[in-house]
Amino acid sequence: MERKDCARTVNDEVVWSGTWVAERLGVELAGDTGLSDLLGLALRRNPKRAHLLVSNVLGKHVPQLPSVVYAAGRDLGVRVRALLGDAEARRAVVLGYAETATGLGHCVADGIGLAPYLHSTRRPVDGVRRAGGFEESHSHATSHLLLPEDPRLLTRDGPLVLVDDEFSTGNTVLNTIRALHELYPRERYVIVALVDLRSPRDQGRLADFAREIGARVDLITTASGTVSLPGGVLEKGQALVEEYEAASALPAPRRESGPVTRVDLRWPAGVPDGGRHGFAPEHREALEAALPGMADRIARALTPEAATGAATAPARVLVLGFEELMYAPLALGVRLEERLSAGGTEVRYSTTTRSPVLAVDDPGYAIRSRLVFPAHDAPADGPGERYAYNVAGGGFDAIVVVVDSVGDRPELHAAGGLLVQLAAHAPQVLLAVVPSYVPSDVPARAPEHVSRHAPERPSMLPEPLRGPDFSSYAAEDVGWLLQDLSDARLEAPTEEREEAIQSGGAHYAESLPVEYQPSPQYQELFRAALDTSAARIAQAVGTVTETVLAELPHGRKRGGTPSPRPVLVSLARAGTPVGVLMRRWAQHRHGLDLPHYAVSIVRGRGIDANALRWLAAHHDPTDVVFVDGWTGKGAITRELADAVREFEESGGPAGFNPEIAVLADPGSCVRTYGTREDFLIPSACLNSTVSGLISRTVLRADLVGPDDFHGAKFYRELADGDVSLDFLDAITAHFDAVADAVDTQVKELLSADREPTWEGWAAVERISEEYGIHDVNLVKPGVGETTRVLLRRVPWKILARAGAGADLDHVRLLAEQRGVPVEEVDELPYTCVGLIHPQFTRGATGTDGKAVSSK
Repeated sequence: MERKDCARTVNDEVVWSGTWVAERLGVELAGDTGLSDLLGLALRRNPKRAHLLVSNVLGKHVPQLPSVVYAAGRDLGVRVRALLGDAEARRAVVLGYAETATGLGHCVADGIGLAPYLHSTRRPVDGVRRAGGFEESHSHATSHLLLPEDPRLLTRDGPLVLVDDEFSTGNTVLNTIRALHELYPRERYVIVALVDLRSPRDQGRLADFAREIGARVDLITTASGTVSLPGGVLEKGQALVEEYEAASALPAPRRESGPVTRVDLRWPAGVPDGGRHGFAPEHREALEAALPGMADRIARALTPEAATGAATAPARVLVLGFEELMYAPLALGVRLEERLSAGGTEVRYSTTTRSPVLAVDDPGYAIRSRLVFPAHDAPADGPGERYAYNVAGGGFDAIVVVVDSVGDRPELHAAGGLLVQLAAHAPQVLLAVVPSYVPSDVPARAPEHVSRHAPERPSMLPEPLRGPDFSSYAAEDVGWLLQDLSDARLEAPTEEREEAIQSGGAHYAESLPVEYQPSPQYQELFRAALDTSAARIAQAVGTVTETVLAELPHGRKRGGTPSPRPVLVSLARAGTPVGVLMRRWAQHRHGLDLPHYAVSIVRGRGIDANALRWLAAHHDPTDVVFVDGWTGKGAITRELADAVREFEESGGPAGFNPEIAVLADPGSCVRTYGTREDFLIPSACLNSTVSGLISRTVLRADLVGPDDFHGAKFYRELADGDVSLDFLDAITAHFDAVADAVDTQVKELLSADREPTWEGWAAVERISEEYGIHDVNLVKPGVGETTRVLLRRVPWKILARAGAGADLDHVRLLAEQRGVPVEEVDELPYTCVGLIHPQFTRGATGTDGKAVSSK
């Protein structure tokens, strides 16, 4: 089924898109000239009402030119402003209805130009008090909530402008006015709709109601008419739905689902994603200024090679919004249409919806095709089906999906989810995520069980950074909950850093070591180590991932249903390659598309609290699994437990489990691991060039404010030496070969006693005293930690287990290059231990920090 658009033609003659329903149900639509151009008909899959009036200019069910959709609402707003006059318009507030009229109401507010905008919502937001609500009796989802950030928005004494797509019986609007008038009485209301389809009897009710409440009520619409329904229409409609639903086939895919490309919009800071919590005229100005740049970024992503002349723009593009998020994608669509139309590209706009409607592929029916997919924003009323109409078969060369960050959940990306289905019907699918606005005063107005001493949350946290703009990993591999400090001068000589750290003059996270540039000999050692250990690492990856999958879902609930899948949160940066590998295993073995983020944790400073807040706003904290590469003595394990406890005690969202899943646990510090052997993990051999070209994380007061994520640098200039993807691919290649061994090992682990013994911590304390160091922070046990000492710190000596083999070849080479002695030790509990130079000052060689003469 291929169509250029949803205009209904047969043999070049226009067919009204309500013909099919009218003929079978006897429904008649009569009224103003052009009314049938505005509306078509379809059948609801709803026991309360048989027919659905399908607007051709609303942008909900029928893809339409964004400029047409925007003008339909803005023109109504211009008429409202003319009716009220500027003085009254400045005192007014505009209220749109969820979900269908959220975008229309916003366009009306744009047309008025002087009034703030608010729309009702079916999405409760934690910590935001309800300022009102009302019911929509015929809808599939009835409850409307009003959640303004500033409750005074509803107490303004000017006119209230209520916007809906249709004014059919008047029940919804009258329920709204009655509910709000009891709380916030005012003298004037203006009702705005695209079409007025009230019966003569219902038309009289509005005047009677206005007299009853003692207020003036005006009505502004684009067109008017009536819908005549014969007797028994509900039963006939339900019978038709049953008949055609059973025979209706889902649209056949045009192709195999391809990849989805993320576009970083760079949404302007402080601008709400819509009117759920209010949208002021100053927000409109900020958004208008940012829209051309955002549209330009989308256009470049649609034609990534256009600048070289190697590619041209797609002929037909759909901008697809998401349920209540209608205005932001519409505004982007309008600017994209302006930018691309000169080159011959046609841009259309529509959104997904909750509304269940029958699809019939007939030119005389308004809903020609239907895509069904699971809800992807963890709705308060539980999981359910969602729909995209007239998209499949629409002949779109590219689809730009615009969701808010609350909707950017695993269900969106999963097999059978919206993105995968769209990718089967269009050659190119882009995903643009608008940050979900968080009211700045949420803690002050939080429910009683939330601590009143909670630190204020930032009004809006940015979206995660992703490759290729930040890191060499693919965008879907990991989202970095960090800020980009690539332009900051942070590197310092190793000796200078060590002296400052040990003297107490600086914290290790306030600067970066100069990136180690491996010699050809060292690079060969890395390659050899990777070849030797890839299968062993693949087995450890499979083991830890299967253990997580086996243990996390059981007993974890969200809204009464089992938690669907874990959310991997790696501790940047050593944990990040492991998180990517765990994600790849889950996808390869089970078809799961696990979300994966990287966050910063700093010894002595704790985990990034803003990153935890972002995670809690987008996922259930009980689904989060923290991931790291390996354990040494367990300092980070203890740091994370303390940090999560302090975060909750200070009023942060509860539910995060501070346990860590690691690839290797030689220190016996955690319950979830791939192995407890101390062996070489090649990602420990290098720094950024095996970790997506990302530096270690930075926390410095002049660069990281209280409302910022911790920082890191992207070393783009090291791309020629980057082996991050080589490392991942080498290990992934062994997944099938180790699958049976993984199953056996996991079965044994799940029945074994895996309680931490903290043997590593005890060993470190003993070594610290035995070697006269007296500071466990300067003792770094295990192959991974020893390598870090040689690459980042000032090493004093290396302790190696007697007889340790190839696992230590790279350690011996680094030690030789830096002039560090390697001392073999019998019965060492680790393969090796790195000792940082105690009480270091430049020129010192003794444990007391003083220079001593060589003998």
